[in-house]
Amino acid sequence: MGIQVISRDGQPEYAVVPWEQYQALLKAAGQPAVNADTSSTSETTPATPTLHAFSELAALRQAKGLAAEQLARSVGISPVYLALIESGEREPDAAIRRSLAWELGVPGWSEPS
Repeated sequence: MGIQVISRDGQPEYAVVPWEQYQALLKAAGQPAVNADTSSTSETTPATPTLHAFSELAALRQAKGLAAEQLARSVGISPVYLALIESGEREPDAAIRRSLAWELGVPGWSEPS
């Protein structure tokens, strides 16, 4: 298996896997396969997305049994910044929205159109 682990401050942060293994992981997780032509150049939106408002973020986090600090660290932001997002004082960028959606297991918050 050709997995590359990227660390920050001596702690593993990312794992890079070959494309075929990534597709197998998606299949095992019950997710649709990603088309290589569209994944790197544009984002695709599900046909019937169930997007949640950021005002629901704290409730979603609590429903998953995650502490704010735990979710913040897994997304790569500070707990203070997560609190600002949950309170509506800050709106996260696209990368943080995708990470939050991934960690909470909900369809992602997409870019406004």
